[in-house]
Amino acid sequence: MSIARRLVVEADGGSRGNPGPAGYGAVVIDAATGETLAEAAEYIGVATNNVAEYRGLIAGLTAAKALFPDAGDALRVHVRMDSKLVVEQMSGRWKIKHPDMKPLAARAAAILPPSSVTYEWIPRAQNKHADRLANEAMDAGRDGRQWEASASTAELDAPARTPLPHRGPPGDAVAGAAKARAALAAARGGTADAGTLFDVDAGASEEPEPTDVTAVAGTTAVPASEAASPQVGWAAAPDLGTPATFILLRHGETLLTPEKRFSGSGGTDPELSAVGRDQAARAALHFAALGTVQDIVCSPLRRCRETAAAVADRLGLDVRIEDGLRESDFGAWEGLTFGEVRERYGDDLTAWLADPETAPTGGGESFTEVADRVAAARDRLTARYAGRTVLVVTHVTPIKTLVRLALEAPAQSMFRMELSAASISTVAYYGDGNTSVRLLNDTSHLR
Repeated sequence: MSIARRLVVEADGGSRGNPGPAGYGAVVIDAATGETLAEAAEYIGVATNNVAEYRGLIAGLTAAKALFPDAGDALRVHVRMDSKLVVEQMSGRWKIKHPDMKPLAARAAAILPPSSVTYEWIPRAQNKHADRLANEAMDAGRDGRQWEASASTAELDAPARTPLPHRGPPGDAVAGAAKARAALAAARGGTADAGTLFDVDAGASEEPEPTDVTAVAGTTAVPASEAASPQVGWAAAPDLGTPATFILLRHGETLLTPEKRFSGSGGTDPELSAVGRDQAARAALHFAALGTVQDIVCSPLRRCRETAAAVADRLGLDVRIEDGLRESDFGAWEGLTFGEVRERYGDDLTAWLADPETAPTGGGESFTEVADRVAAARDRLTARYAGRTVLVVTHVTPIKTLVRLALEAPAQSMFRMELSAASISTVAYYGDGNTSVRLLNDTSHLR
């Protein structure tokens, strides 16, 4: 009867330029003792972040198998990476749409039986050992040499590890690295040069870990009696589970946006302008670099669908349409500037600004009606995506409404918020009914 071998593989990869000079690092750890059993790293030439990260995964799994080649089904490997893209794709939760990623994922999947490998996303701060190995490999490539295990100091930066149950035999990092290098050399024979591949990730390995989004799934159910009256402020009870986190992305510019014309759901449904398409592309690069978005929902209007599609294509995700996220219907004011509305419908405009129950001229929607619609959409989405991070692509009024409701602020606060085209705001919704506004009108990704 085979003795179970339980290992942890931590892997990382990076590109200084994306694409640019790239390298990967991987470490194999004894799950019982937390001891390093093997290290692997390599400079791979010009590649993207995603290619380097997949190469790190392949190296780590290959090294793990090389340590216990006869373990068979008794070998259990838990992979930990800070690449949300690789973890979600290898776990089968995200589709692999990019043609250059499919062969790398297939190589990784073929190293060990799928039932023997599990995956976990971890913050970059918890992946320092593999990250340091990758940077050592890139430094070596910059200097015209290859990484050497004997010169590595990566383990000195590794965070303290908590051993898991079931002790196993300790290993030696130098000997393990030698086995890993031999196995990797054999694995590289006859394979295509992944350093020439391009993929969706646009962030460098040194980019700070985001603090305004949550990426780990899972939540805890709360009795209705408790959820109805959440505690708030410093006296609040501990958060109940991981929140549903809405990353609120306003659509990119249309031709009406720079002129500040009313553009709601009752108008011409304009498409993105050239500027708007560029903003959507920049947003897509930003979210690909973060790697935290798990799902995408958007308004049914064209400008939002085009913005969402740009991000979805980068991330390999589908887009779900939510009608409740559409912009307000501005009635007869559609297509007009604020000044033109004041000239033509001055009394109606004054009443609209003073009273959230008042609708725009000609049968538009009042702020109260929009709030009811948006709140219903919010409730549907928080139930569907409990514990997940969702990109919500919508408009000025729905985003301001979600922020206002999260803050329990009066309707007049809507006129005190600035919300630029393609800006990002973030709200987290906890299972106990609490909310947290984490970001508002961030446009740093557009600069």
